[in-house]
Amino acid sequence: MKKFTPPEQFQPSFLVSGAFAHLNHLFKLNTHNDWPDFAWLNRLNNIKNSQGLAVKFEPDPLFQDEERYYEQIIYETGRIPTREQNWHDLFGAMIWCLFPKTKALLNKRHIDEINQHGLKQRSRHRNALTLFDECGVVLAITDDTVQAQLRAHNWQSVFVERRIQWGEIIHPFIFGHANYEMLTQPFIGLTGKVLCIKVETSFAALSVQEQYVVLDDLLCEQITEQGVLDDNKQMSPLPLLGVPTWYDDNKNPQFYDNTDYFRVKRVSKKEF
Repeated sequence: MKKFTPPEQFQPSFLVSGAFAHLNHLFKLNTHNDWPDFAWLNRLNNIKNSQGLAVKFEPDPLFQDEERYYEQIIYETGRIPTREQNWHDLFGAMIWCLFPKTKALLNKRHIDEINQHGLKQRSRHRNALTLFDECGVVLAITDDTVQAQLRAHNWQSVFVERRIQWGEIIHPFIFGHANYEMLTQPFIGLTGKVLCIKVETSFAALSVQEQYVVLDDLLCEQITEQGVLDDNKQMSPLPLLGVPTWYDDNKNPQFYDNTDYFRVKRVSKKEF
């Protein structure tokens, strides 16, 4: 597969798919004609890290002499090194604004793991934290069978038979900022890692902003109390271009016949 290269210029035309609907609704990101500046980014948030320090996005060159690791800088100072005119870091800032409690928790978990294992040895927990941070998707669901179908790679049931339920009882939320970056130039093969969060049926009646607040609290609870990111096992793959409204071609049910993308579940030898 050819190495992914994000668009060099900021253009609203890269933000038209439904995958960016929340960012456009909450932050009017699609109304910008050029890269948002740091003043704008920092006006968006009233965030604190796990140490109670105010979070602030600052230009990456200010940290060129910094000897501390990225996560340590955030934990100890609240300052987030952010590359200018960079899709990856722009979307990373958006996620801090949308999931402030969870991002602060992940940051603290990284520090706890570094203190225990050092910087060179990455634990299973830290690998899971990184994978979710980059590629995570949260599905807010009211029906547990959705999660079972995803784990079984029953794509026809999830995406075709239940299509009208997306946005009603199946609500997708991007957490991984790398997902957003790659969705600026979507390609077959683009896959996220999903965690399903059970919500009440009243969730659908909440505003988008209220939904994020609820999910932020529930994610923290599940990470802390249920260990959903202790390792990678509770995350399952989600072909992002299969999500209704996220890619025009999936309006045709035959789109899901591509088994190179919508892959059949591998059967473990332990099951025989």
